[in-house]
Parts: sequence; C-alpha cells; structure tokens
Amino acid sequence: MLKNHPKGLLVAFFANMGERFGFYTMMAILVLFLQVRFGLSEEVAGDYYSWFYFGIYALALIGGILADYSKKYKLVILVGIVVMLTGYAMMAMPGVSLNITLLSLFVIALGNGLFKGNLQAVVGQLYDNERYGKLRDSAFMIFYMGINVGAFFAPFAATGVRDWWLKTNGFLQDGSLPALCHQMLDGKLTDTTQFASLANKVSLTGPVTDLNAFATAYLDVFSRGYNYAFGIAAIAMVISLLVYIFFNKHLPNKQEVVAEKIEKTSAENKSSLITIVVALLVGGLVTFLVSLLKDYKTGMAIGLLGTFVTWIIMSSTKEEKARVTSLILVFFVVIFFWMSFHQNGLTLTFFARDYIVKQVGPFTNIFFTLPSILSFIAGIGGLFLAFGKNKLSNRLIGAAMTVSGAALCYYFISKSSSLNSISPEVFQSFNPLFIVFLTPMVMGVFAWLNKIGKEPSTPRKIGIGMIIAAIGFLVVLVGSLSLLSPHDLNGQAVPDSSRVNPYWLISSYLVLTIAELFLSPMGLSFVSKVAPQRFQGLMQGGWLLATAVGNKLLFVGSFFWGKLDLWQLWLIFIVCCLLSASFIFSIMKRLERVTN
Repeated sequence: MLKNHPKGLLVAFFANMGERFGFYTMMAILVLFLQVRFGLSEEVAGDYYSWFYFGIYALALIGGILADYSKKYKLVILVGIVVMLTGYAMMAMPGVSLNITLLSLFVIALGNGLFKGNLQAVVGQLYDNERYGKLRDSAFMIFYMGINVGAFFAPFAATGVRDWWLKTNGFLQDGSLPALCHQMLDGKLTDTTQFASLANKVSLTGPVTDLNAFATAYLDVFSRGYNYAFGIAAIAMVISLLVYIFFNKHLPNKQEVVAEKIEKTSAENKSSLITIVVALLVGGLVTFLVSLLKDYKTGMAIGLLGTFVTWIIMSSTKEEKARVTSLILVFFVVIFFWMSFHQNGLTLTFFARDYIVKQVGPFTNIFFTLPSILSFIAGIGGLFLAFGKNKLSNRLIGAAMTVSGAALCYYFISKSSSLNSISPEVFQSFNPLFIVFLTPMVMGVFAWLNKIGKEPSTPRKIGIGMIIAAIGFLVVLVGSLSLLSPHDLNGQAVPDSSRVNPYWLISSYLVLTIAELFLSPMGLSFVSKVAPQRFQGLMQGGWLLATAVGNKLLFVGSFFWGKLDLWQLWLIFIVCCLLSASFIFSIMKRLERVTN
C-alpha cells in the first residue's frame, strides 16, 4: 500500500496516529466526563462539547496563518504537539473546577490548531512533486488510516483505565448511575427504588446502606477514572512528539519555494488595511444577524467563517479566485456533514449509553473487549491474506492467522458468561476499526474504476459521501422507532424494555464510515490540489474552520435530545445530508473544472 510513496508519508502517518490516539481517548469520554464530574445536563454538556470541537478546528486557521506567514510549517507543528501535551496533562489532574477543565480544553484546542492543518498541508507538499502527484488521493487515504489506527485503541484504553479504577475501589461500571447519583445528592430523586437496585448491582463490597454516601463515592471514583484516562492521552502525545522530533527530516521544507512564489505575487496582491477592515465588518455583521436568530456564541462561530471567506476572496488574485471560491463552496457543504457525523461523540454516545442493552451474549461480547476483538481482526485479516493474490508464504501466514484468530475467538466465547456488561464508550472504536478495514477496499475499488476510466472525480466522491451519510442515520432511525424518547422518562433511567441490541448502532457506524471515506480524505486531497500555493496552510485551515462550524452546530443534537422523539432527531441529520448532496451535485461541473 505504501509502494512508490515518499518516506515522509510514513512519518506523518505515525506522528498523526499518536496524536489521534490521545485525542480520541479523550473524545470517547469527554461529554460523559462532563456529566459525571459536574452533573451537567445533556444540553449543557453538549454545548461545551460543541464549543471544544469548534475550537479544535477553528484554531487551525490561526495555525495555517502562522505557518504560511513564517514558512516554517514543521516548527509550528512541533509547537502544537507540545501545547497539546500540556493540555492533556492538565485534564489528567483529578478534582479541578469546571473553569480549569475548560481552560485545559482550550489549551488542547490551541495545540491541535497549530498541529492538524499544517501536518495535512505538509502531506500535500510531499505530492507537489510530479513524480508523486498521481498518488495524492491514495496518500490522504493512507494518512487517514493513521488517524484511525490510533482512534481504534483509544476507547478501549479510556474504558479500561476507568473500569480498573472503579473495580479497585469496589465498584462496577453502569452508565445510568451517575445521573441518578447527582439527582440523589441534589435532592431531586423522589423515588429511590431504581437507584437503590442499580447501586447494589455495582457494589462489590456488599449491600448499599447509605445511598447519599454511595452517590458521593461513586461519582468521585468514576470521574477520577476518567482523569486517569486523560493521562493515557498525555502519554500518547509524548510518543507522537518523539516520532516527530527524530524523523521529521523526511518531511519537506517548503519555505524557500513558497517564499519565491509569494515574492512574485506580493507586489501585485498585498492584503491591504481596507481588505482586513471589510472582512471584519462582514464577519461582525454576520455575527450580529445570526445572534438575533440564535445566540451570540453561534453568531461568533459563523461570523468567523464570514470573516475568513471575505478576507480570502478579497486577498486573491484574478487567477486564484476561481479556485478559492470553489473551495469555499465545498467548505459550506462539509459544515453539514460534520454537524451530522460528529454526533458519534454526542447524541450517538447518549444513545449507546441509554438505549443499547447493558449486557450482551458471548458472541457479541467479542466486539467489546480488546483481546477478543483483536483475535477477530486477526482472523478476518488472515482470510484476506490467504485468498488474496499473494505469494505462497503470505498465503500460509494468512491461513495461520485465520486459524489462530478463530481458535482464540472460540476460547473467548467459551469463557464468557451468558451475559456480559458492555461500556457505551467502546462504540467509539467501531468507526476507526471500519476505517482501517475499509480503506484498502475503497482504495481498491477506486483503483479498479480508474483502470477502466470510470473513477468519480474528487468532488463527486464528496457528494456521494453525503448521500451515504444520510443512509447511515436512516439505519439508527429505524432502530429507534419503537423506543421511549428521553422526554418520556421523567428523570428515570431507560428501562430494559426500551433498549435494543448493539448491532443497530454498529451498522449505523459502518455506513457512516463508508461515507467518511468518500468525503473526509477526499476533501483533504481536494484542498491540497486546488488551494493556491501561497494559501496552502490557510486553506487547510479553512477546511478545518468549516469543520469547526459544523462541530459548533453539534449542539443541535443535544438541544433536541430531550425535546423530540428519537426518530425525529435522526431525521434532522438525514435531511441536512441530502440537501448538502443536492447542492454539491448542482455545482459539480464548476468543481471538476478547477480540480482538473
């Protein structure tokens, strides 16, 4: 898969993998941590979550500007890694206030802004060389795998540390209990029957006699377990830092080339004071208008995008404008994809916690413990080796992997109980797992279509991805039709009769992953192809800014969580994806023209 690619791709792959492991360790548990530690409602926790996700991507714009201005992309990336490491270390400290927690999240977002977009820009620079130019799309898909290898292990690490700390202190995990604990301590739980029953089930030291004492202890242990999981994220950042320090020499240093090209155009096109003032006025006007309709915070997010759009268009030369405006149109489309897709860490996590059965049978349990799922992966991977077009030795290795994986799966099934508890956070591992497995397949399909002259263009792949995303939410909508909605519960935990088997959510993640492969790596490739040379870092920052606005709109899910029926909630995202797909296909000729 890495054949004919430059060595720098492997460096970016592993540096990104370590950083993404840390990031997704945190994202698997962040909204749940905010609720457990501070007793926040889904709406308030979702608002903080969406602001953090907004900052992660919006601050990439600052990172892009710094790198483009200084021409020192690799140095800005290094600073970003160090800043992120600091933020994760702050999150790992138990018992801190909500304000300190929010400050820690800002530090992480700032570091990520310096790191993420610029690493993507550097990967694009590797393929500016004509020798590698035709491999650009496949390179970004391989790079994307690095994100998801780290992301696959992250939820298992987070839940493993949390569950270990709970068990060390005499408790088992139950995602329904923290909310009930807070209600108990706040004096809002009038009927304690359900709470007492659940408390006795998770207590390893005998029956619970004092429900208030249990609630205090359980919340403290539960939230500290999450703090220690954030510590795992910090360790992952150290690994990413070491990889980058020792091997970044294989990444390109474009400052001389970029400086030369900028020098040729700077005389004819400098960003004047008037341009900056007009951009700020437009952004301010957008902020004001959106604030009238919603709130000033959402207005600020969308106003920032308006400022960026105005400034970048006014700063472009006549030759650059066609490319820049086409990129901006795509940016607007992906806002609605990310608003929908990143519900996986918010409303889809609430769904996993509240509406998926708490216990599963021996076979299904394979997918919820790390040793057994790795055995399953080995078995499936062995099948591909054994029956693929490989040398005999590789086929024999594949056959051995299949037999060993199957034997281990049988062992884990035979040793499992008839019912096994599962953690809602582990559902976050399915998306990256599917990414890693499906990327070679999707690349193979694209290669075959290319060979026969029918491969869709990069913008067309993005449009197809939006349609597939709508189908992904349709799956979970169908699975939600017969369930009680959150507004019907009156503060009680969801009864077992209104819980469904995990395959509904797993299937939804599978379809959404296919959509992501059509859209996200293709979007990164599209930006690196179309962005003018002097705006490489800035336009990658623009892609991430659009992602940021989409992430700020995540609050749509948490806001309606307790207000709409579940199927109505999922329908919102289906409609958004279909409308976005319709728009991108309506401007397809324009997008394909600038791509070529």
